[in-house]
Amino acid sequence: MAISISVVLLLSILAVVFIRNGALKVSHALVCLLLGFYLAGTSMAPTLHSGLTATAGLVSSLRP
Repeated sequence: MAISISVVLLLSILAVVFIRNGALKVSHALVCLLLGFYLAGTSMAPTLHSGLTATAGLVSSLRP
């Protein structure tokens, strides 16, 4: 558990740095992909899922 939290933290920091740089390359996208897979395996996954579902519901209810 401690190792996966460390990996999630490291990948989160790398993803933020890559996005702030504005130069998201294929290798950077792979880091973000790995971050998603590691986040899905943590205890935060249900909270993230419900938040994303609520956001998608809000966006889909908007009328242009």
